[in-house]
Amino acid sequence: MKKIAPDVILGKGVKIYDFVNIYGCEIGESSKIGTFVEIQKGVKIGKNCKVSSHTFICEGVHIKDEVFVGHNVTFINDLYPRATTKNGALQTDEDWNCVPTHVERRASIGSSVTVLSGVTIGENAIIGAGSVVTRDVPPNTIVAGNPAKTIRKIEEEE
Repeated sequence: MKKIAPDVILGKGVKIYDFVNIYGCEIGESSKIGTFVEIQKGVKIGKNCKVSSHTFICEGVHIKDEVFVGHNVTFINDLYPRATTKNGALQTDEDWNCVPTHVERRASIGSSVTVLSGVTIGENAIIGAGSVVTRDVPPNTIVAGNPAKTIRKIEEEE
């Protein structure tokens, strides 16, 4: 069973597997979206991307073309998340600020990575499985760990 809202814009040849929740977003042509994925409003995913199962892509995330997103990846869009306001009322959309995150072309994000809000993952960068990305990742760089740290630069022939 797929739950795809009518306001989703799908490019030609997009494959979406069962048990997804997708609304208010745009997915580029020939991209694949795995099982148990949620993609929220305002998200833009480029063409020829692969989003693996059990991944959460929240509002404010922009993913360029040819990006790989591994299993169980979580994006965060709030620097200071709270359930309630100072007076104890449940927060509404007006009580928080969505902080955008950018994933550049041909980046690869390993399984079980958490990407905090406001970062840019550079073109052709690789994020090791299980990492927590707390700051920008330069293009052509491999990072891993918690917090993610540079392992090495990627040579052009790789």
